[in-house]
Amino acid sequence: MRNILLTVSYDGTNFSGWQRQDKSDEKKPVRTVQGELEKVLEGVHKTKINLQGSGRTDSGVHAVRQKANFLSPIDSIPAEKYVVALNSLLPDDIRILDSKEVDENFSSRFSAVTRTYRYFIVPSNRALATQMPYVWNIKNEPDIEKLNAMASVLKGELNFATFTAAGDQSKSTFRYVENARFFYEDLCPCGKAIVFEITANAFLWKMVRSLTGSMIFFEKNGYDEKYFKEVLDSCDRSKAGPTAPPQGLFLWDISYEGVRHDADYVKENSTED
Repeated sequence: MRNILLTVSYDGTNFSGWQRQDKSDEKKPVRTVQGELEKVLEGVHKTKINLQGSGRTDSGVHAVRQKANFLSPIDSIPAEKYVVALNSLLPDDIRILDSKEVDENFSSRFSAVTRTYRYFIVPSNRALATQMPYVWNIKNEPDIEKLNAMASVLKGELNFATFTAAGDQSKSTFRYVENARFFYEDLCPCGKAIVFEITANAFLWKMVRSLTGSMIFFEKNGYDEKYFKEVLDSCDRSKAGPTAPPQGLFLWDISYEGVRHDADYVKENSTED
């Protein structure tokens, strides 16, 4: 058996998230990224294939460089040729960017050191119609310096109970954040977007969207980083602001380099955004 690692990009607009859902209504089948990939992989291999992703994105969330691995029972396809072989069979909203053979003990999920998400915001209602499925179009122009002051609170090992969704099954709400920041990025011709980027060992369910929506809400209503820290430290979900919509969120990259912080509790119960 060869262990094959895929780098996957997808447009999450028409997917009910990453994770395969075995129970679905026959009249309305549930379409997931993992399900589409496994269907094609099973057609290629003529046997059942279990694909493990580095994280589970929610319905409507996109990915630039999701990672996923599977065990291949055949040797006839060179590892690097899976890019062409799979892209020729997959729908256009899933693309394989890279494929390679990795160590038999490698896990795209459990071997990951950090995960990076980016959330795209277009202020002042400047988003184009073609950009609306991929950004959060807000009415006001936030102060990015105030947003970054709040983001500076998000460093190190913290309890994110305030910013997880009801129903999250994680046993621990602690996560280790490497970096969090807001910056401008040119999205011509509509002008600049505000991007929130956060890198951590793992994430709770809807954590990034909750953080983004809360900081935008708090800045708009005149709250500062001191108040934001109080909300974070309270571990009280009712004190968070509105959750940002899914379409602006992208799983941006996965890193397997360096030392993973607090891997034990994350391995046991990582649910992802």
